[in-house]
Amino acid sequence: MTSRTDRYFAEHKPFEGLGRASARSGVTLVVARAINAFVQVATTVLLARLLTPHDYGLVGIVTAMMAFAPLLVDLGTTDASVQKGHTTRGEISALFWLNMAIGGVCTLIFAAASGPIAALFGEPDIAGIALVSSLTFILTAVTIQHYALMRRAMDFRTLAINDTVANVLSSIVAIAMAFTSWGYWALVAKPLFTLAFTAIGAWMNCPWLPGRPQFTAEVKSLVRFGLGVTGFTVSDSIVRSADRIAIGYFYGPGPAGYYQNAFLLYGNVLSILTESLHNVAVASLSKLRGNLDDLKRSWSAALSTVSFVSAGVFAGLAVTGQDFVVLLLGEKWSETGPLLCLFAIRGIAQATERSLGWLHVVAGRSDRWAKWGLVSAAWQILALIAGLPFGPLGIAVSYAVVTYGLSVPALAYSGSPLGIGAKDVLAAAGPQTIAGLCATAVGLAVQHFFFAEFTIWARFLLSGLVCMSTYLLVAVGIFRVTGPLKLAFSMLGDLGFRQSPKIP
Repeated sequence: MTSRTDRYFAEHKPFEGLGRASARSGVTLVVARAINAFVQVATTVLLARLLTPHDYGLVGIVTAMMAFAPLLVDLGTTDASVQKGHTTRGEISALFWLNMAIGGVCTLIFAAASGPIAALFGEPDIAGIALVSSLTFILTAVTIQHYALMRRAMDFRTLAINDTVANVLSSIVAIAMAFTSWGYWALVAKPLFTLAFTAIGAWMNCPWLPGRPQFTAEVKSLVRFGLGVTGFTVSDSIVRSADRIAIGYFYGPGPAGYYQNAFLLYGNVLSILTESLHNVAVASLSKLRGNLDDLKRSWSAALSTVSFVSAGVFAGLAVTGQDFVVLLLGEKWSETGPLLCLFAIRGIAQATERSLGWLHVVAGRSDRWAKWGLVSAAWQILALIAGLPFGPLGIAVSYAVVTYGLSVPALAYSGSPLGIGAKDVLAAAGPQTIAGLCATAVGLAVQHFFFAEFTIWARFLLSGLVCMSTYLLVAVGIFRVTGPLKLAFSMLGDLGFRQSPKIP
């Protein structure tokens, strides 16, 4: 007798229409991420006008210190169970209870450390923020395996809807709190309510219930694989949060608040282009491991498309960032503008570099991913040390330089076990990166010499138009990068689909 949960445990294998299903899933998640980013930005706009940079700085310090929370609690088990050819209910139950145990312990440890953290920064309010925020760990643990099972079944539409609903509801709560004079507690509540609503939706949409764990040899294998993933994600998260912690410690909550909001705006755009597509890429490419030629072609097309879109988007954001911040958040946040511009320039390369996990997970070599994480972390710490004396702007510049230096080696190293090298990376993403940098340079130059005296709205629109025109001229007109456009037109002609193909 067939169970409602059987499809979550079906064996990985290619099926007819996998490429089209993967593309549709990618579009679905990108659209959902875009909606979530819009909601997030709209929430940020309202909260930024009601709260102060000091409020954002206080919460931003704690947020940066907890950025590793979902990664540590996950322990890499999501990617491990998604890429595994076959798994059982007992094995997933074992992973669930392992996640819950880690989440519970981390909640207690971080809650106990709230006082010392506040003393370290000389800000008593941080103690209460850290204490309440410690719930992040346990709330994260509740949903991890349910989301992994839905990813495994390529049920990305349900995931997208659940994430969007949770984001909208938590935004409403945060805005209501800000309007009723809760101050920085509105910022603390937003992520916690997001996790709570996400958990409710996950358990409603995925009927699987954790049962008695079975700690088999396969579970141990999954945990070993997950530890490799965690080795990278945690080290990467810690060094990516070190900039905000250092700014808060050496320069105070005010500058940290400006930096935090620039990071939030940039991070929302980056997440649209990278985080959601990681889920689709791992689930889809894992089904092609039996045919490396097909896998390589699919990877190249996916990376080319991601790079084409992200380079254009971040080039536009780099050119219009200063005006964008003032229009969005108000004049009091103008110091965030230059930081956002620098983040966006970095994003042209970082969006491509963030895809390194696709190949590490599909190749089953999380150990190599962990080793690369140490190399990357060392360079980012050096960047932080080099930029810190020059303030937030210096740190942003240093991080951008390191990201460009590491992007191609990162992907070449991740693809080595699958026969993918630096030449393949440059062929798939090089032209788009060059086009993005050219468009940024032309856009900023034209803005400075011709649009400086224009009204802010006119400068914003005209600068963006010049930037996008230059990007398309270089990417499509000179380098002939047309694959992503063909895919886009193909998907537009396929919008009539109603449901994903059934997986045998």
